[in-house]
Amino acid sequence: MSTIHPPNAREIYLKISANISQVIQGQAVPTRKLLAALASGGHVLLEDFPGTGKTTLAKALARSIDAKFKRVQFTPDLLPSDILGVAIFNQKEQQFFFHEGPIFTNILLADEINRASPRTQSSLLEAMGEGQVSVDGERRDLADLFFVIATQNPVEFRGTYPLPEAQMDRFAMQFTLGYVQPAEEVAILSAQINNHPLDDLKPCVTLAEVLALKRGVQGVRISEELKRYAVDLAGATRGATGVQLGASPRASIALMKAAQALALFDGLDFVTPEQILELAVPVLAHRIVMEPQARFSGLTSRGVVEEIVKKIKVPA
Repeated sequence: MSTIHPPNAREIYLKISANISQVIQGQAVPTRKLLAALASGGHVLLEDFPGTGKTTLAKALARSIDAKFKRVQFTPDLLPSDILGVAIFNQKEQQFFFHEGPIFTNILLADEINRASPRTQSSLLEAMGEGQVSVDGERRDLADLFFVIATQNPVEFRGTYPLPEAQMDRFAMQFTLGYVQPAEEVAILSAQINNHPLDDLKPCVTLAEVLALKRGVQGVRISEELKRYAVDLAGATRGATGVQLGASPRASIALMKAAQALALFDGLDFVTPEQILELAVPVLAHRIVMEPQARFSGLTSRGVVEEIVKKIKVPA
């Protein structure tokens, strides 16, 4: 059970990042956040307009690691058993056999998650929170590496079910990819003249290396002052103007762990304030529920976190 040290961790991070950049042009910052969530044991919600590369990014990550990958296209008629699996009676053997659903994988792409019913969405809650599922009263553990990348489009409201607060809280981070620069878009066009670059992408790291990377994150030191800083940032959202529901203690934990991962990627064995500042918005904003009146007046949860970051003194 080897653990990876900062220089080697940085090497693995750069390897995966470079591999993904063969397919996804101009998205180094979102890739860094995605890998920080992966290494810190969190899950990611990508919310962006159609065609910006959300699904491609998830597939590029999955193909960069020699691991199992499953994709579920969420639709209104999708049932929890379609994700978790189902027990089927075998006439010959006269007993039930469990057929595993797509959740039994290393990387799960939950495409357009807000198109499924709340009942189906909630089937992911236990898996994301505890790394296990309960089917027919029996507990089944998921793989050591279990990483959910969910996507949703912010512009389509017809036929969608907004994710409840408890579900949003299970995602370590939410961020967007955004549109790339014209020069990068031209490069995307050039790369896809004959075939999709994904077709030629090969794994560049093993599952064992990623698990060692996750263990390495746990060994990164974080001072009491920086723990308090992370707690203060999350705590300030609870009393902020226009906020109905602030970030939970789970948010503080996610912020600390993701900052540890970034420190490891940066070749450090301790967290600095810069890593926490880089992650404050993607880790905290999506967990905040704004009051309707505040929303109508143009206040956003992202804006609330940005204001808090400006106000709270960074530890020296």
